Amino acid sequence: SVAAARTARLIAERRPDRVVLVGIAGRYADRLAIGQAYAFEHVASHGIGAGSGAGFISAEALGWPQWPGDGLASSTHVGDALPCASGTLSATAPARAGLLLSACAAAADDDDVRQRLRLHPDAEAEDMEGFAVAAACRLAGGPLDIVRGISNTAGDRDTARWRIDAACRAAALLAAMLVGGRS
Repeated sequence: SVAAARTARLIAERRPDRVVLVGIAGRYADRLAIGQAYAFEHVASHGIGAGSGAGFISAEALGWPQWPGDGLASSTHVGDALPCASGTLSATAPARAGLLLSACAAAADDDDVRQRLRLHPDAEAEDMEGFAVAAACRLAGGPLDIVRGISNTAGDRDTARWRIDAACRAAALLAAMLVGGRS
């Protein structure tokens, strides 16, 4: 994805100590509060593999990791899920969440949400870039933290109910608090 390519380029050019990805996400059911922000501990990929809907099988379940790793260095292995809590930021986060699911396309309806939760029952929210950025950080050997403001419920395509501004403000405040070391 473009997010992975751009992240890899920026890491190569700037060589940061850590990366913080900040943006918005849709929550699954009422697991997280709309208009609030969270630092996620893990991110998983959904949509890379074979099939769709109830017949979807992930790449790793097919026996093909996203990236097998560089020789004997298992630290570069990329499966269908990656940690995204550097420990320096997320351990002090006042609002932590577990699994963020990155999908190739946002859930279009409740059926999409049910199918995703069947495969990823611990997922609390979905985005579209988190896994790509996590993969780029993993391959570069650098830590990543993902902060997402919850703008809507996944599968709800009625943007009149979304709270993008509140989610963005909450994400910016949480990211600033985490980077600044205040919790």
